[in-house]
Parts: sequence; structure tokens; C-alpha cells
Amino acid sequence: MKVLANDGISQSGIKALEQEGFEVIITKVAQEQLINYINENNIDVILVRSATKVRKDIIDACPSLKVIGRGGVGMDNIDVEYAREKGLHVINTPAASSSSVAELVFAHLFGGVRFLHDANRNMPLDGDSKFKELKKSYAKGAELRGKTIGIIGFGRIGREVAKIALGCGMKVIASDKYVGQADITLDFYDGQQVTLQIKTEPVEQLIQHSDFITLHVPAQKDYIIGKEQIEKMKDGAAIINAARGGVIDEVALVDALERGKLRFAALDTFEEEPTPAIKVLMNGKISLSPHIGAATNEAQDRIGTELAEQIISILKPVS
Repeated sequence: MKVLANDGISQSGIKALEQEGFEVIITKVAQEQLINYINENNIDVILVRSATKVRKDIIDACPSLKVIGRGGVGMDNIDVEYAREKGLHVINTPAASSSSVAELVFAHLFGGVRFLHDANRNMPLDGDSKFKELKKSYAKGAELRGKTIGIIGFGRIGREVAKIALGCGMKVIASDKYVGQADITLDFYDGQQVTLQIKTEPVEQLIQHSDFITLHVPAQKDYIIGKEQIEKMKDGAAIINAARGGVIDEVALVDALERGKLRFAALDTFEEEPTPAIKVLMNGKISLSPHIGAATNEAQDRIGTELAEQIISILKPVS
């Protein structure tokens, strides 16, 4: 059986599949050429991340497909229900990248409160000639300890964010349509554990009480954070989006940053991905990364292994 890993797969995933008799193809096929390639090569499984889309046209035109796999959490680039109606298995790896995304949130947070994203732009340009001026302009940083972080979306990733926040001495509040409360367990070196229970509250309350807001929700039809919500936030608050583009109104966000309502923002995902708005990219108060939340070696190994295990359990080929 043949597996097309169109957006790549870790070596651990390839090895696990090949040991069970699968042929793994890592050729990158352009979106418009996928149907022909799948049919010409009799592909049984297609694996994607966020770049490749598997829509109704591919599902209808490729009868050899048995499994569609998404290396990651969100499956908004796959017509999931339609595929399942047609008898295809649709799989993903919801837990594999949770820690990686959560750590990226804090990379942006730590950088944002100390202006590192902007300092790293300006130090190479003016660090030798305007050192004292730069030191003064970046001298009003803040600590995370004692501040309140609001987590919108309290699934696996949101809970990993909460663990790190608690370790930093932050106060944690959360909001989730489907989760009323969740246990957060902190593990220590000597085997001790501490479990805390966090109850969720409506977004309307969370945004009023949070110093920092981070989103961990699937793709939405409407903004979760728009102009109205931003106006209800604390003056000097900050927003981090490492979830999906389109959950924040970027026009309202830039406006709030420019007039000082918000202190800074951090974006790993964008409304117009993969061509983000220039106003967003050029704004000195936004910490930027190119959708790399799950892009750690450890997460990619876990993703590849989990996908392989699921494919093997579904198809179980004979060597």
C-alpha cells in the first residue's frame, strides 16, 4: 500500500510505516496536480499538514484513497464529514503538538513584555550608534509573574498553556464553550504532582480581567476577538494568536496597537495566510512567526509516529 506524505512526515513515521510494508512517498505534489498523481500512482493514504487541501473534488475523483491524515490538530483544510460519508477514514494527531504550541505562546509572551521582538529589529541597525537611546526606549518592561492570562479554548493546548503559566506564577482564567472545568496537573522532578481545578467562564468576563489573552480554538466563521471585544479589554493588555487565522480581526488589532489601547500582540497565524497583510508584518508592536506552533523536532516525531500507528491499525497490510 502507498502513502503520500504530501507535506512531509518525520523519519520515525516513515520507519514505522515501512516496517509494516507500506511504501512512503514524500514527493511534494502541487495542489492542482494531486488528483492525477493519486490516481496514476494508486495512492491509498494521503497525509497533509496545513498547506495541502483535501476537498470534495479530490475525494470524488480518487477512488483508491482509503485514509486522509492530518499531521496536527485542526482539520479545516479537509472536508472531513464528506470524506467519512464516502467511507474514508480521516485521522489527525490532536495531542502531539500541544506542548510545542504552548511553549511558542510563551516565547512570544516573554519577548513581548521585554520588547525583544522590536529590539531584535533595531539593535542590528542602531545598536552601535544609539545604544543608550535604545536602552531607554526598552527600559519599561514588565514581569509575567502575578499577571492574569486568559485562555480562550481550554482543550489540550490551552491546558498546556495553563501549566506553563502556573509555573511562571501567573493567575489563570479560561473560557470554553464545551468545557466547564478542567484539572491541571503539574509534574515535578521527584515524582510529586499537584493538581489544580480551573473553572471556565464566558469570554465576555475573561477579556475584562486578563492582562494577556491567548487563543486556542479551531477555525471560526466569525471573529472571536473583534473591535467590540478589544474595547472591553484592559488598557495595555496583549493578545497572542497561535491558533488559526481569522479568529482575530487584524484591522481592529492594528488600530488598537497604534492608538495604545493594546500594548503588543503576537501572531503565529494570519487572516491572509500565506500572504499576511503588510500592515501586520510592518507593525513594530507585533511579534511575528510564520505558523510554526507545531514545528519542533519533538512534535514532528510524535506526529509521524501517531499517524503511522493509526494507519497501521486501520489498514494492517500484509508484507
